[in-house]
Amino acid sequence: MRGAPNQASWSHRKKQGAKSVKFLNMAISTALLSAAAVVTYAAASNPVVQVTSGDIRGRLLPGGGATFKGVPYASPPVGELRWRDPQPVQTWAEIREAGNFGPPCTQRIADWNRQEAQGNQEDCLYLNVWTPEWPAESPKAVMVWLHGGGNWGGAASVDYMDGTSLSRRGVVVVSINYRLGVFGFFAHPGLTAESSHHSSGNYGLLDQLAALQWVRDNIASFGGDPERVTLFGQSAGAIDTAYLAASPLAKGLIHQTIQQSGPPIRPKASLAHAEQQGVKFAASLNAPADAAAAVQFLRSLSGPDLQEAALTKLQDTGGPPNDPLIDGYLMPKDAAFSFREGEELSIPMIVGNNAHEHARGYGREDILRVIDLNFGELAPEAVAYYGLDKSKLGNGDPLYGPAGDQASADTRHRCPAVAESIWRSSNGRPTYQYEFDPPVAGEKLTRHQAEIGFVFGNLLTTGYLGGPYTNADRKISAQIQTYWTNFAKTGNPNLPSLDGLPEWPMFNPTTRPYLRFTQRDGPVVRESLRREICDLYIEALEKTLAAGTAAGRLD
Repeated sequence: MRGAPNQASWSHRKKQGAKSVKFLNMAISTALLSAAAVVTYAAASNPVVQVTSGDIRGRLLPGGGATFKGVPYASPPVGELRWRDPQPVQTWAEIREAGNFGPPCTQRIADWNRQEAQGNQEDCLYLNVWTPEWPAESPKAVMVWLHGGGNWGGAASVDYMDGTSLSRRGVVVVSINYRLGVFGFFAHPGLTAESSHHSSGNYGLLDQLAALQWVRDNIASFGGDPERVTLFGQSAGAIDTAYLAASPLAKGLIHQTIQQSGPPIRPKASLAHAEQQGVKFAASLNAPADAAAAVQFLRSLSGPDLQEAALTKLQDTGGPPNDPLIDGYLMPKDAAFSFREGEELSIPMIVGNNAHEHARGYGREDILRVIDLNFGELAPEAVAYYGLDKSKLGNGDPLYGPAGDQASADTRHRCPAVAESIWRSSNGRPTYQYEFDPPVAGEKLTRHQAEIGFVFGNLLTTGYLGGPYTNADRKISAQIQTYWTNFAKTGNPNLPSLDGLPEWPMFNPTTRPYLRFTQRDGPVVRESLRREICDLYIEALEKTLAAGTAAGRLD
């Protein structure tokens, strides 16, 4: 028997041609029930949904709702499909089980991504869906998550990114895997020549775009509204979010964005530069000089061998990159220029950062290099601001840490987010800025990534972001989820209800209001985040952009 969301007249169902939701019920005589039959009945009671490629069977969640994991949204990018645009999924005839995560994409393993990277492989283009109720009773806003990891690591299957808690605030949550590193961002003249749109690289971004297209075509079957899709991500996932918001190909697929610690100010390579790096990389592996032959040679290498080569050859070749590039197709220009000139999607946005971000441990020469790269001829004023003219390592700050940590976060996160907010608000785009600083136990829990568990409502006791956490932490997690899901539902973090929380003012270039999340005071409205140094940073950035280039950074 098929079950469907009650509102059969949903307009988006007609537009997208979404399929109805199906349930399987078994008629089992009570007299014949046995332990084995009970197990069979439980499995058959799980929801079956028809998507564009076939039927999938998810799992009912304790307490309500359902989850569907490991759903393919594109064909495996292996063999001849390595370094090609994501291709449609081959249809299947039988019901496909969707109870477990798909494998993570190929990546090297470090401390922070040890859980995500287990079992990584090239066949990795899978997504996951969490629904707050089953069967669906009304169309829900959709939140599509892009994990971070520098575009070389990470996955959607890590425990602190589980979507159950967030979805129960009345949204449908989707998380995806996308190609990483050399598999996701490799450019080469041979690849450009075989492309119908005459570009290469950006395969990871194209995967994300394909997942958004899958959401558009299928999410109504899970009770989601394809006309209310919020793309949100952290670090590289936030930068990718911004780049997609700056791409004309994403029009109609994204309706709000949230960028957590990843403003799109850092420069990206041109296609020509990325191709040159690709040629150097191929030559380092003794690939043929002919471009087409080189591509075939590289496709013949095993995934692990290619991954290892990308790591060992990185220093010699300066690449291959693991970042989006300006390819003339997905990305006509650098996102910094698009946002500055008001050419990105005209949609609401939340952008912010953590108070500490990265603990760099920089020496004096490192700090001076960061300052020189980001402030140019204004560097002497920045040197004075950080106290480096009076002290070898400058002035510490009780909130933002030593001068090196301040300079790193100011130039990579805080001040670029302020610049982006000024541009967007000046161009009439609704923008909301935040800063995250809960004084949780453990130094790593106040830095980069720390907010993810709070956003998803997963304050765990073990793992990379494991606690201890307090009731105060759980309270602020609930508050953040309220603002995030309000924004997904309405494009305004204050609506439909704040339940006593302070109103989050829209950013404006004059007073620059932002919401600060802290246990000491609860969410509190502040103004002009790091205004003195950010004004100096923005002055230098504007000079650089006016000269036609994007500002440099020290990674």
